[in-house]
Amino acid sequence: MALQEDIRQVFSAFPAEFSEKKGVVTAEYVVAERKSFLSKKKVTYIAKYRIVEDAKEVRFTEMLKESGSGFSSSGLDDGPSGFGFKKTTYKTGMGGREGTIEEQSSLLGSKYSYTFDFKATRAAVQKKVEDAGYAFKYQITPIGL
Repeated sequence: MALQEDIRQVFSAFPAEFSEKKGVVTAEYVVAERKSFLSKKKVTYIAKYRIVEDAKEVRFTEMLKESGSGFSSSGLDDGPSGFGFKKTTYKTGMGGREGTIEEQSSLLGSKYSYTFDFKATRAAVQKKVEDAGYAFKYQITPIGL
């Protein structure tokens, strides 16, 4: 289980919550969150992986989940109400999602921003996996993980 702990160590730089179901470990944490008077919006990064001992490989997938609740004081998400906007840039393919997500909002004239790099997180996990002598297999969907 040393590999399991090495992978968890990558996510220890973030306030990640871990769960495990049928051998699939899930690490998730909130990348960006915006709260206002009557609404709450957040973007959560979710990584799932399975260590397959027989094949000496780790199957890995990742995704972003956006969620929100409450009411907006205007019909436009980037209007003068202070709810701001979200800008996402990424590239997908067999090698996984690349790029960053930037969250910016302006509430009462203040600006907040957050940048998250998918590739750096995945590369750190891949390095731990390969250093342990396992193959790193990125999967676009978690089916068959």
